[in-house]
Amino acid sequence: MKRFLVAVVFTLCLCFSPAVYAAPDKPMAVVDEQIAAHEGQSGIYVLDTGMEALVARAWLADHAQHSIEVQYFIWSTDNIGILASETLLRAADRGVQVRVIVDDLLIDAPDKALLALAKHPNIAIRIYNPKHSVGTPRHKWALNVVTDFRGMNQRMHDKTFVVDGKVGITGGRNMANEYFDYNHEYNFRDRDALVLGAVVKPMQESFERFWGSGLSVNVEDLYDGLGLMQKNVRVDDEEIKRIYKELHEYANSPDNFAPEVRAAIEAVPASFARLTGELVWDDVKFISDNPGKNKSRISLGGGGMSTAALAKLVEGARDHIVIQSPYLVLSGKAMDLFEKAIARGVRVRINTNSLASTDNLQAFSGYRKQRDTLLKMGLEIYEYKPDPEVQRHLMQQVLTKNAAPPVFALHAKSMVVDSEIVYIGTFNVDPRSENLNTEVGVIVKNPELARAVEAKIETDMLPGNSWNAASDQPDQYVPLAKRSKVRFWQSMPIKPLL
Repeated sequence: MKRFLVAVVFTLCLCFSPAVYAAPDKPMAVVDEQIAAHEGQSGIYVLDTGMEALVARAWLADHAQHSIEVQYFIWSTDNIGILASETLLRAADRGVQVRVIVDDLLIDAPDKALLALAKHPNIAIRIYNPKHSVGTPRHKWALNVVTDFRGMNQRMHDKTFVVDGKVGITGGRNMANEYFDYNHEYNFRDRDALVLGAVVKPMQESFERFWGSGLSVNVEDLYDGLGLMQKNVRVDDEEIKRIYKELHEYANSPDNFAPEVRAAIEAVPASFARLTGELVWDDVKFISDNPGKNKSRISLGGGGMSTAALAKLVEGARDHIVIQSPYLVLSGKAMDLFEKAIARGVRVRINTNSLASTDNLQAFSGYRKQRDTLLKMGLEIYEYKPDPEVQRHLMQQVLTKNAAPPVFALHAKSMVVDSEIVYIGTFNVDPRSENLNTEVGVIVKNPELARAVEAKIETDMLPGNSWNAASDQPDQYVPLAKRSKVRFWQSMPIKPLL
């Protein structure tokens, strides 16, 4: 069931007809027309459901004419990850120049498949800070932990997807099943922004900085096998052909999707037309960190450009702030920032994961250790339920009547200030995003858009979707074994790494 449901995203690409949108020889004309009508501005549409996020990526990948530039923190070898690779391969086969940067920490692609894709004449793949996985033998990994602990923990958390330098997507979603509502055991409530126009240029410039950084290494160079500190991996022409053939066959197999998925595919063209028709046009600012985050080489602190930009928003708040973040661990600086905001009369409400919904016990342990202090400080905190009522709306395309719903957790990273300014991106409210991981996102001063996102977060904070941390004692709904595990992590001195 999971296999054919998840396959929808990339079978979408096979079923689109450019003629639905524009003349056959100009499949991106719908995008060009939007940009031309709003010269100097940026269009933005919030991708609030997994289906919308799939549709947007699928259409853009299949209609790219010149280039696709992609950055992701996680690229899994589940259905989404495999079929995403096939989509990029298909784009490269028709002449599109594809460049991909993936962080090394959680990539789990088979060595030969990764190398085969990188050897395509129109595909280039670089791995960011390769100290964990790609090309790294186990003994080299152990040495890195001892000799470069900070470097091992400095990751690229960016998620950007840019097509033809004119349209892009950024936000919380990684390339894996659970970020698009198609995992039948555990899914994330997430949020992306589809953007067109002027803001895409700084997004592309950020990609170029990472592409040119010494921290981003060509896949081919990581498999040289020169010496004991590197894997020796080779693929010959026949193996490359076989890998490409298997990817294409998998994506084209009608066994990978069911009638209900076919119905969803047929509705996709109208869905994308609606997305472009509902774009909000304004001045959209893209924020990002430089490769390496900051100049600190020993300590685990240092801040960053994205940290400073978001702190400035909090400092400028006059009335209220609404935040959605899967992890909530305040550093000393962040604690001081919010204390000052509350002291000047700013109401701060935060929606984060409960122990029942979280995917990260270590991060939750940091929050649990602070929770009483944060509540006494005046923060209003709402912890997401693992079976929220809103799940029925967000996942209506994939939930079946008789099947037990999957666990649902927060992964969206958003902030709204005074119902006027909204941030959508990759930044978690924790020390790792503040100091170690590079982060990105968009900031828009637009009351219409800000109120729309704020309303979504407020819905997620309703009693049917979240527990009030101050009064509901959310931990009581979790088995004793899980509570014991999180208490263990609370005793560990790991706060700077959370």
